Amino acid sequence: MNPAAGAAASGLTEPTKALGLSDREAVAAFQFDIRWKYACGGLDFDYPGFVHTVLSGMRARLASSDDPDRIFNATVDVAKAAGLVGRKRVMDSAPIYDAVATQDTVTMIRSAIRGLLKIVDPNLKAELVGVLQRDDDYTTAGKPVCDWEDPDARIELVDALASDGHACLAVLDGRELKGPVSRAARLLATVVGQDLEIDADGRLVIARKVPQDRVISMVVPDARHGHKTSVRGFDGYKGHIAEDPDSEIITNTTVTAGNVADGAVAEELLADILPTTTNINSPDDTDTDTDTDTDTGTDTDTDTDTDTSDAGDAGGAAPAPVMVVGCRLCMGTARMGPADSNRPLRTRVSSRGVGPRTRRNHRFSKAKFKIDLDADTVKCPNKVTVTIRRSKDGGTTGTAAFGENCCAECPLRKACPNLFRVGRSVLVHEAILAKARQRQNDPGWQDDYRSIRPKVERKLAHLLRRQHGGRRARMRGLIKVGADFALLAAAQNLARLGALGVTSTPTGWATAA
Repeated sequence: MNPAAGAAASGLTEPTKALGLSDREAVAAFQFDIRWKYACGGLDFDYPGFVHTVLSGMRARLASSDDPDRIFNATVDVAKAAGLVGRKRVMDSAPIYDAVATQDTVTMIRSAIRGLLKIVDPNLKAELVGVLQRDDDYTTAGKPVCDWEDPDARIELVDALASDGHACLAVLDGRELKGPVSRAARLLATVVGQDLEIDADGRLVIARKVPQDRVISMVVPDARHGHKTSVRGFDGYKGHIAEDPDSEIITNTTVTAGNVADGAVAEELLADILPTTTNINSPDDTDTDTDTDTDTGTDTDTDTDTDTSDAGDAGGAAPAPVMVVGCRLCMGTARMGPADSNRPLRTRVSSRGVGPRTRRNHRFSKAKFKIDLDADTVKCPNKVTVTIRRSKDGGTTGTAAFGENCCAECPLRKACPNLFRVGRSVLVHEAILAKARQRQNDPGWQDDYRSIRPKVERKLAHLLRRQHGGRRARMRGLIKVGADFALLAAAQNLARLGALGVTSTPTGWATAA
């Protein structure tokens, strides 16, 4: 490739992402708009264009390289050199919809078998074909022929496909598989096991449930079902960002599957300011300033502000960065999860179900039940105590239920919430949440929170305002979507650096002010 064309392609990356143009539109704009040629390094006005596939090839090489985020990291380095990035961080996430249709169980099982047969060597393929029972060579795409109006025919088809899938896995059992064959075998095992169960007649049928980590398409195995709210779902990925709220520079990005909790990436997003484990447990590390928004019905959109002063201590050392504790964003992170209840928090948590009794139903709130996490007990307003049954996920949650037998003769039955009769979930960090709820009632805390939260919301709106390239993924696969999202964040950082008047000076990068 012509070096000048390669440099032009690199220069077109950020404007293309910022304006939401396709590759063809970007090359056309480069040919006829001198501003684009200036952005690509001051090329001559009559410099010819290049084939639009150069852009997609450059992105593919960038995504597969050892440092796929090098363009984004360059913008962050410039911002840090200009003194625009401090020790505050605001984090949030938003859904990124995938660009393919969700597939049904029959299509995925058949596609998984077909994909495995397509990449194995001829000898292994002959063994796999020898154990297949269906009258199907698995060479064509699409659904198999079936009388879809006949329930028995559908059940027989599912059972036959599942039997062929299990037969293939039995042949591969115990063998050392490498590369694409190993990935295809794992994918086949996943799709065969995730949606099927055995009925009363011993046949494999489609289970009427949705597994927690269900693969939704063979075209994009990384995509998952996600939830924007409890009633609004999406298929695809989550884009997570960390931003400096003062300069509005994005400091870190990552993309996960749509069902990944926000807390799983909190440590990664805060990697540049996280203290060491020694600093986290240090008794002197008490300067914690956290702003996190979690709503009960929302699985995304969690905002966290971590803030420390840039001034050092008496010895001149830089202060340890703060931790994010006591919220959904960080409780899933092992390094940040252990929280000191004495730390001053600024964590916005939901108060649903814990406030005073409402006039609508006149029932007791959760605050009326005394929860003792040390003894794993819950005492109701009628002085009855039950034991919390811890869950199997490491003890992070538990369930307390009084039961109908216990509540049958209770004089306070009408005022008791139904959830505690059948079993109510109790979090092990309940005490931290209670203190956070009390603290967030302070008017000064609320004013500070409201001044910070809109900044990350606005930044996400800028990132995702384009239908394609922002809200909807233009790539397939988690790695490529993540690299594309980082390019989008780099484009927004460049626009922000220009708005702040960042220029190169003999002594380094500096702002206009």
